[in-house]
Amino acid sequence: MTENVRPGQQAASLDPQVLLAGLPYDARLFDSRSRDEDTAGQPLRRLVVLLHGFGADMDDLIGLAPVLAPHVPGPSLWLSPNAPQPGMMGGRQWFPLMSLSADEKDQGALEARAGLTAFLEKALAAAGLGWQDLILVGFSQGCMMTLEVGLRLPEAPAGLVGFSGALAGPQRLASEIKVKPPVLLVHGTLDPIVPFKALGQAKEALEQLEVPVQTHACEGLAHGIDQQGLGRAAYFMAGLGDDD
Repeated sequence: MTENVRPGQQAASLDPQVLLAGLPYDARLFDSRSRDEDTAGQPLRRLVVLLHGFGADMDDLIGLAPVLAPHVPGPSLWLSPNAPQPGMMGGRQWFPLMSLSADEKDQGALEARAGLTAFLEKALAAAGLGWQDLILVGFSQGCMMTLEVGLRLPEAPAGLVGFSGALAGPQRLASEIKVKPPVLLVHGTLDPIVPFKALGQAKEALEQLEVPVQTHACEGLAHGIDQQGLGRAAYFMAGLGDDD
């Protein structure tokens, strides 16, 4: 089981192609040690998984890795997987979105949870890390999956970061929540795709369950990630210390 792996035990001999070949979803990979001579050969301390939005793919968020990696304590491995389902215009989706109704998002996120959880377990095992070493970062539909999966893992991950997303199925969270990791939610005030009010709704639901949640509003931002939001995420991730 993933939680029984000693953190970093496979780091020195990690073969990216072997790791990727063993995962259920195609993914892009970035190893922070490739850009930092001081940490070359050191054990990994974090796995950061980037979950793209509806209609995007594994190439959409991997560019965030070299930007944010210097702010993550210790060497980190970054994975940006393709969502399992084909989506619009050659993109991918974690679950279909036809009506955009709350029930559709609720059921879709629920059905996609097991597959993503299995992907994370295999990725952590391949990297020689445990659940406590995981950081999930999601955008839009990927943010929904970050919250759907990240709050229901066997052990608490290091942290969850969500951009321009929402909490799917808030009515079932109280009965399903297993862990309460630190959470950061970032949202543009002019988002026409996922309304800005979703930020406050998610914050309220998480606070009611005593999940430590921080929020940041990006003034004037539509549906996207800007430098202000990235800066806030970098600060948050820098504070996710290593307790080992």
